[in-house]
Amino acid sequence: MSARIGPSTLLAGRYQLERVLGSGGMGVVYRARDLLHEAFGEPDARVALKLLGETLTESCDGHVLLYSEFALTRSLRHEHVVRLFTFEVDTACQAAFFTMELLQGLTLDRLLLECPDGLPWHELQPLALQLLDALASVHQQGVVHGDVKPTNIMVGEQGVRLFDFGLGHAQAQQAAGLPGLNRSRLNAWTPAYAAPELIAGAYPCASTDLYGAACVLFALARGRVRQLNEPLHRPRQLPRHCWPALRSALATDPAYRTLSAAELREALGGQRHRGWLWFER
Repeated sequence: MSARIGPSTLLAGRYQLERVLGSGGMGVVYRARDLLHEAFGEPDARVALKLLGETLTESCDGHVLLYSEFALTRSLRHEHVVRLFTFEVDTACQAAFFTMELLQGLTLDRLLLECPDGLPWHELQPLALQLLDALASVHQQGVVHGDVKPTNIMVGEQGVRLFDFGLGHAQAQQAAGLPGLNRSRLNAWTPAYAAPELIAGAYPCASTDLYGAACVLFALARGRVRQLNEPLHRPRQLPRHCWPALRSALATDPAYRTLSAAELREALGGQRHRGWLWFER
């Protein structure tokens, strides 16, 4: 990313950058005003705009990877997955970027800080069901998120939004031989939410997504993250009948992580799945 880009920069003659919303190894997200929509009377013409981060800006294939993330996310259709708008290139700044809906609310890492005693079940359950609905839909559409963690999930007045598919991939993308992320270039995983096999070098899959989601919900239920090799005990905010399913999703050995996001959603929703008995013995 060019050093000239920052707050007040105008990209593609249309997007006025305002402030940084978040940053990581792969990208930087700004709040921006869409001056074209504003000129036509749009009452709220702000968008979120993602550019490459410093790690990838000098890479010859960085812009291709950014487009890959855009195309992957844009293909998804679910009310709890972030909506993407356009992919563009500012030739003067030599910067590729894409725009998306500007999310309003708290990321779950901030919510976690505000709830040191854990989130009450009547508040946690709808959040959990929406997140697992989104994840189940993403998996059904042949996509793996790759990095499910609190900083990539937001909750606001319109409910949960799952975003940042920068480490994701699609089965069709792999089959077509399209570019994907070379994970050796980034120390990408957050240990508290990454499945052990992912850290060991395995490719992201639906099971690793499930593990990340389960770690998020476990942390919210007790008010702090799970430490590696820490004994598992049911958080007091979690109903007893939900614990066996969540405990299975938290298994460090993927051979014991035998349920899907949809099945975990069923369990936490108070329903009974044909292949499971949702009660604690």
